[in-house]
Amino acid sequence: MKKEITIIGAGLVGSLLSIYLAKRGYKITMYERRPDMRKASISAGKSINLALSDRGIKALEEVGIMDEIKKIAIPMHGRQMHIADGNTPYLAYGQEGQFINSVSRGDLNKRLMDLAEAHGVTIHFNKKCNSIDWNNNSITFEDAETNEISVVHFELAFGSDGAYAASRHTHQMQHDRFQYSQYYIDFGYKELTIPPGENGEFLLDKHALHIWPRGNYMLIALPNTDASFTCTLFFPFEGRVSFKALDSREKVREFFDKTFTDASSLMPTLEEDFFQNPTSALVTVKCFPWVRDDKFALIGDAAHAIVPFFGQGMNCGFEDCSVLNSLVDKHEDNWELILQEYQYLRKPDADAIAELALNNFIEMRDKVADPKFLLQKKIEARFTAKYPDKWLPAYSQVTFSPHIRYSQALINGSRQEAIMQQVMTLPGIEEKWDSPEVEKMILDKLN
Repeated sequence: MKKEITIIGAGLVGSLLSIYLAKRGYKITMYERRPDMRKASISAGKSINLALSDRGIKALEEVGIMDEIKKIAIPMHGRQMHIADGNTPYLAYGQEGQFINSVSRGDLNKRLMDLAEAHGVTIHFNKKCNSIDWNNNSITFEDAETNEISVVHFELAFGSDGAYAASRHTHQMQHDRFQYSQYYIDFGYKELTIPPGENGEFLLDKHALHIWPRGNYMLIALPNTDASFTCTLFFPFEGRVSFKALDSREKVREFFDKTFTDASSLMPTLEEDFFQNPTSALVTVKCFPWVRDDKFALIGDAAHAIVPFFGQGMNCGFEDCSVLNSLVDKHEDNWELILQEYQYLRKPDADAIAELALNNFIEMRDKVADPKFLLQKKIEARFTAKYPDKWLPAYSQVTFSPHIRYSQALINGSRQEAIMQQVMTLPGIEEKWDSPEVEKMILDKLN
């Protein structure tokens, strides 16, 4: 007899998980704190556009819905840099034909909810998780509209209610040796907009992720299907150049005109967006254990929230679902074995991608504007083309190689970076970057 499954949180990961399990014949009920976003308008300014890459695509293909999601995705083949001196170097993401996809979080979530319901999943909205009684296997929900309290009994529950998960909090509070850490960086983010052109055209290259790296901070822009770009400013909370310092419309426009000149000219609603949209924090959450016996597990951001600088938060959560699904086959619906192996497999990978994401912030806001860094990437790309079995850039391992675990990609990437640091100190490297000497040096270090 299959367990009935309760999912707390109908966001991206909860909705995808429900589709996986419904296709296996489980009866699924989801409870979502927010109203139904398909009926209510979602407030703007609270969502970074998502970069859907191979790990997430693999999961969507496994449940047979990737063709549906392709309709709302725009391929991005590389990073288009907008350097302060006016140069715009372009850095391809991987090899020919490799790309990541810009997807609106709201549009993707709506599609996943539609598909979940089409597979027989029941979704209750405006239901805030107040507490979980582990002795009686019951969850107390409060209705956001009526304040009515309801108690739901469960056989197996998943907490997929995001970085600030109520399900994790109640799991943590009633656990003897629960390990938990949260780490906020000193930077926040704010969503801004570049609208379509007069004739509904894209005003920047639609197949690139645009970055304005400025050393200690940066602006990025991702394309939308309506020809607009969702821009995100990653910026210090406090200091001489910070959100706190930009406290008037005049200061905001003056700063953008001076610092992001070409972007500023494309942002007619900059001042309104800046003061209407919230400034949000960026947190990394690590915890353990994620599971309780055969009756509860955390998944997605509820288990492992990360900063968005590797574009892997959603992809990692979707990979959680894929790994969990494979373990249902392996352990033939024995949920105690499934959940134990799930957390021991995924915890090292979640920790690894958290570290990789923090490291990538420095690369995006600072290094991509450095000619020496761009030369290093050129050397790596040439060596990869010649010896693809010996060298795969860390970015490609994370983004385009779902068969390589995040934890292995971190180890491989650290080793390769140590080799490249030595290569880049060679006298005259700018002239002989593609020479047999450099190639031999890398091969010797690898061996």
